[in-house]
Amino acid sequence: MGKVLPSLMSRNSSLASPREQLATLHRLSLDKDFATVLASDGLYPLRPTAIEILQINVGKLCNQTCLHCHVDAGPDRREVMTQETMMLCLEALERTSISTVDITGGAPELNPKFRWLVDQCVARGRQVIDRCNLTVLDLPSQSNLPEFLAERQVEVVCSLPHYRQLNTDKQRGDGVFEKSIKGLRKLNALGYGDEGSGLRLVLVTNPVGAYLPAQQSSLEKEWKRELDRLYGIRFTALHAITNMPISRFLEWLVDSSNLSDYMERLVSSYNPAAARGVMCRNMLSVGWDGTLFDCDFNQMLELPVLYPAPRHISDFDFELLSSRSIATDRHCFGCTAGAGSSCSGATAT
Repeated sequence: MGKVLPSLMSRNSSLASPREQLATLHRLSLDKDFATVLASDGLYPLRPTAIEILQINVGKLCNQTCLHCHVDAGPDRREVMTQETMMLCLEALERTSISTVDITGGAPELNPKFRWLVDQCVARGRQVIDRCNLTVLDLPSQSNLPEFLAERQVEVVCSLPHYRQLNTDKQRGDGVFEKSIKGLRKLNALGYGDEGSGLRLVLVTNPVGAYLPAQQSSLEKEWKRELDRLYGIRFTALHAITNMPISRFLEWLVDSSNLSDYMERLVSSYNPAAARGVMCRNMLSVGWDGTLFDCDFNQMLELPVLYPAPRHISDFDFELLSSRSIATDRHCFGCTAGAGSSCSGATAT
């Protein structure tokens, strides 16, 4: 996929604009539109089944700049959630039975209040997920992060495009794979990935190119075998996620002349069973500034929850948010193609 570049924003790319990203998708001539296929399956408008997960994006600051990144995160981004906004999230959480808090970024651990937020969520009896890029564990400032997470029984969900160095470094940058293996070994040493330890270690893979992921269950067996054989690495589960045609992956699709073919592949692979299980139906996403979204992808496209649901965490209303219509657009074909794709991997078997 080529050389890793700085963020779209720092390069003043037109695709740094969410509006331009959507316009780029809408300039394509597609056989079907997303609202139409949902309606044909009795799913339009999409509505929540339940809000079980509060996903909090604590900022776009990251120690990596990956070619597929839908956040356009990187070391040059300065958007970071404040403790005051985190407190609003905690106050909202207390008024619900939401069981899981999914903390993401950027590299969420680089938010100076990350550990405070984890402790506050754990103190309220919530299960916490940390979406970790693994290389952050190699930073001197994060030397004791694995122990911190293990002591609080935090589930660690780690990005790793492939179990081979070439494919991973091609997407994430030279040296990323070696640091990722080092990070996984640190987690394994504490019991992460061991059956019965209670310390879940989930790997997330996405294709290195313009195609859909293979069957998740088959990939998981292959990855468990090969990572153990090659590096002695153990993990709990593998999630296979489709690359979303937005942000930096959209830029690559355009530059490589793959956009039209990729979108046609997503549309032709639309699966109503996958659509019924999309993550926006059991999740609420909070942006770094407190704005509310149906999912992290809508967040990056600046498509907030639809009226009359409140659009900021300071106005949190669980009843209105639970009955809202979910905002959709052409990028949503990415979550509903094939076996489906969500923060928890495939959505259909």
